[in-house]
Amino acid sequence: MKPKLGISEKHLNKVIELLMSLLADEFILYTKTRKFHWNVSGNSFIELHVLFQKQYQELEASVDLMAERVNKLGGIAIGTLKEFLALTRLSESPSKHLTQKEMITQLLNDHETIIIQLRSDIEECIGKNNDAGTGDFLTGIMEQHETTSWVLRRYLG
Repeated sequence: MKPKLGISEKHLNKVIELLMSLLADEFILYTKTRKFHWNVSGNSFIELHVLFQKQYQELEASVDLMAERVNKLGGIAIGTLKEFLALTRLSESPSKHLTQKEMITQLLNDHETIIIQLRSDIEECIGKNNDAGTGDFLTGIMEQHETTSWVLRRYLG
């Protein structure tokens, strides 16, 4: 049964598409952060190991909320690696061992990429698709990414 939310089906479909790409981005970043948690080494090992764990747990919660938002709007959330890779705007991390600085830099770049995309997505949700609820939801997600970016940026000086 289609939801009756005061938003046209055309606009709902646009918002669902937008959320699917963001869901893919969040899942790829979650996976990358978890990989770095497993593989970090060096002087700040335990500190970064714990930091990356906190960050991937936040991303895991975000992924779940995003998938649920897709379903609330009448969509079916994607959930396969193939689908995530097809829709993401981020790249996976190479399998070579990275330094702590390279890990932090990659994560920071990905969070900032998502922030920039979210600013556009929020405007599209509210301005073009009459969906203030998703705009508000995405604002909360953006604020999480801003906080994480700030923390990562502090490690780089």
